[in-house]
Amino acid sequence: MPRFILPSLIACALSVPTLAAEPENTLHMEVSSGGRVVIELLPELAPGHVARAKQLSRAGFYDGVVFHRVIEGFMAQTGDPTGTGTGGSEEPDLKAEFSDYPYRRGTLGAARTQDPDSANSQFFICFTDEGCSFLTGQYTVYGQVIEGMEYIDKVAKGEPPTKPDRIVKMTVAADAAKATEKDAD
Repeated sequence: MPRFILPSLIACALSVPTLAAEPENTLHMEVSSGGRVVIELLPELAPGHVARAKQLSRAGFYDGVVFHRVIEGFMAQTGDPTGTGTGGSEEPDLKAEFSDYPYRRGTLGAARTQDPDSANSQFFICFTDEGCSFLTGQYTVYGQVIEGMEYIDKVAKGEPPTKPDRIVKMTVAADAAKATEKDAD
């Protein structure tokens, strides 16, 4: 009988649902590599970057934007409407909001130039715990993938990829919830 305890405990642990992030601080990113990526935003770490991500998502800015720089074992970068890595939104650049939050698999960071205060609309998602760890404290963290990382893993690799994947649509989860409530009325 004791040999069944460990498998039972593992089964129970795997069946416990993870706590959902607050819808107003959750992004749903549909990607062409096959599905939905759910990102928990971290306003306690980077309120300015979180506000910008929600603003641009609500405006449809990210819809159709390619992953223009994807390095195996490191990260997938997107958010440039030109697809070149040199573009951004019409909004002013953001001040750095560095923290000691450790970069790990699924961490969302703000891409920037050598100027720490140059982040705008571009962001990257780390592939591994080790690949981005050296960025901690040097690039603003403002989110963490909590579901769908397998779709980021499938994004076409390259600088730029020959046939880049793209963000099909990016939305704030609260907006979908409000629309559903409105439809139910």
